This record gives sequence, C-alpha cells and structure tokens, in this order.
Amino acid sequence: MSAVVVIGTQWGDEGKGKIVDFLAEQADVVVRYQGGNNAGHTVVVNGTEFKLHLLPSGILYAGKACIVGNGVVIDPAVLLQELKGMQDKGIDTAGLRISNRAHVIMPYHRLLDALEEDSKGDRKIGTTKRGIGPCYMDKNARVGIRMVDLLDEEEFCAKLECNLEAKNHLLRAVYETEGFEFEEVRDEYLEYARQLRPYVTDTSAVLHEAFRNGKKVLFEGAQATQLDLDHGTYPYVTSSHPIAGGACIGAGVGPSKISRVIGVVKAYTTRVGEGPFPTELTDEIGDTIRERGHEYGTTTGRPRRCGWLDACVVRYAGYVSGIDYMAITRLDILDELAAVNLCVGYKYKGKKLEEFPASLKVLAAVEPIYEKMPGWNEPTSHIRKYEDLPANARRYIERLSAVSGINIGIVSVGPGRDQTIILRDMF
Repeated sequence: MSAVVVIGTQWGDEGKGKIVDFLAEQADVVVRYQGGNNAGHTVVVNGTEFKLHLLPSGILYAGKACIVGNGVVIDPAVLLQELKGMQDKGIDTAGLRISNRAHVIMPYHRLLDALEEDSKGDRKIGTTKRGIGPCYMDKNARVGIRMVDLLDEEEFCAKLECNLEAKNHLLRAVYETEGFEFEEVRDEYLEYARQLRPYVTDTSAVLHEAFRNGKKVLFEGAQATQLDLDHGTYPYVTSSHPIAGGACIGAGVGPSKISRVIGVVKAYTTRVGEGPFPTELTDEIGDTIRERGHEYGTTTGRPRRCGWLDACVVRYAGYVSGIDYMAITRLDILDELAAVNLCVGYKYKGKKLEEFPASLKVLAAVEPIYEKMPGWNEPTSHIRKYEDLPANARRYIERLSAVSGINIGIVSVGPGRDQTIILRDMF
C-alpha cells in the first residue's frame, strides 16, 4: 500500500493536473478531496486538451477508480456536463464514485456568491462566483444539502423548503433581488439526482477497502497552499483546505495512510484575483511570461498575474504540508529569457523576515530579496533526462531546492505526458 498527495505550493495553476495525470498511470485509485468547480486542471493527452473542473485527473486512464470525496462541493449540472464531455470523447467514466457526504451547490449559492462579491467593491476577494464559498458556509452552518440528502426525495424537499425560506428572505431584504421558486429548483435537482445516483456511495469505505487490498492511491488537491482557508493569504483564499492535511478530512482517511507528499511548483509564480503578490511583474517580462505560458484561467479565462519564482512561498508550503519532493512545471516557458530572478527572502522595514508573514499588510509591503541568475537561452521541451538540461536551468532548479529545503522529484518541460523528467520514484 502507498498513498501520495499532490498539492499546489503557490496560488494555484501550477500544473497539478499534468502531474496527477502522469502519476495516475501508476495508481489504482485517484481521489479529489476538496474545492469545487472553481478549480480547473488542463491535461494534454496525445495532443488532445482536456479541461477538468470536478472530475479527478485519473479519469483519463481506463480502469482507474476515480473518487470525488466528501470535502468537495458539487454543482450537479457542471459535473454532469463534464461527464458528458468525457463520454463524447470516448472516455470511460464507469469508475467514478461520488461521496454521499459531499455537499451540493444550489442555485442560491451561485447567486449569493455573485451578489456578495459585487457588494464588496474595492474589497472584493476575486471569487469565481460559482457558489463555492456560500456552499461551504452552509456546510459549516449545518444547513447544507449533501448528496445523500439529494437522493432522498422526502429529505431533500424538506431541507430545500427550509433553506429557500431563509435564502429568499435574505435575497429580498438585503439585496432587493427575487428569490427562487421551490417547485422549479426541486424538479431540476431531482433530475440531477436521478442521473447521478449510480455513482454515489460511501467513498471512505471504498478507500478503506483499497488500502486493505494494498492498492496505490493518489490524492489530488485543487487550488494551492496560499489559497488555503487557514494557511493562505487570508481573506484572499478559497473556502477549503488544499494543503496535504486536507486530504485526510476531505477523503475520510487517517493521516497514517499517507506515505508521500508531492508539491507542484511552477517555474515562475502566478495568481488570479486580488491580494498581495511580492514578486509580481507588471512590465514587459511579465507580459512575455503570460503570453508564452498562456496564463489565463481554465475556469474563468481571466489573465493571471505573473511574477518571478518566490522560494519563500515554496518553503512555507513545504513545512505546512510536509512536502517530500517537488515537481517543477513549465520550465520551458522561461527558455527565452536572458536572465531569471529567484526570490530567496523578504525584507520588511529594512530587516530580513525569518517567517512567511501572516499579515497581508506586511506581505504587501515586503521587499523581495532576489538572486539574479543567467538564463539558458535554449529550448528544453525536447529534453528527457535531467543531466541533459542546460547547466543554467539546473542551477536555477537546484538553487530553488536549496532555499526551499525540498528535494527535486520531477521536472516538466511541456504539457505532454512524455515531456516529464523523473528523478525519484513517487510510489
């Protein structure tokens, strides 16, 4: 038995989908353990691009068990659309299993998400307005609707009626917006229930059986460390726990089952939405990285903010999640730069900080300490052995490893499965 957790070390969009897809070939079970369709993974297989929002990346391999865990919030319409998209491309989705404890995104969640975000003005969070936050709010307020409730018509109708009474009052009294009709929502969601019923089960029991039988399990997080509700750049965060510890809660397994944690590190830094970003580039270099890397959101299409690689962010992710190895992605995007900067520390009011700041006021005011390194000025996308990488590319990677304190496990030089250099066995 072995279980590997793959997490993002930065603000998301590190290329976790590609790494999970690559590792899924060795796994028997692939588990998505948190987030919702506010996340997006892009995976390229034999030149075909697949955009995943709720389905685990392992769905692209035939015969794999793919689990959407209890920590995920599910928009049934999105999930069904994604399933159909896979089936239309000839992908077998019979191995999908959905936790009966996962919470369901309702139409009032999406509307409240948009209204609340718009009401914040300059203090907006940068939410995707997919209803993720309000769904998690209802979960914590103990008024949420779970998949198990959705499949029980009597239970679902009782909870929906109660929730609509409260939500409609809020919509009318606070936002001066019309609410929802019970019958319309009921009929729509009962049809979703009919279509999803074959996939819904107790997924923690499925995982327990997999571990008992010595299966290899791969846990896939959405978003990343800096978007973690507790450990990220709060309040510019998501509503769940993308760090490695979130896998235990979001999948219903004990921490003793986890054997290895892989942290995905993009060779530069990006983030979407609001919040401080110490190494952000607002110049021509930032624009070049964005265009070469096609840095636009998988879910929203928003242009991502781009900047130099921040080893302070990666180091922080390393000790928050206990990362064993890093998987470096998108190294090839930097191929044409004459020089690259690596942030190795922060100064605040003239003094070097020893810890990653919790205060956003401090983080917004830090001065990055850069080490300027020569670029490699040659393509890397064709390289398949680490020793064949340009010397300056290896120096860049190895300096990141030294500053962050995390060993190198994988280097990716392109979106394809074959564009992956393996230095360590992950399972």
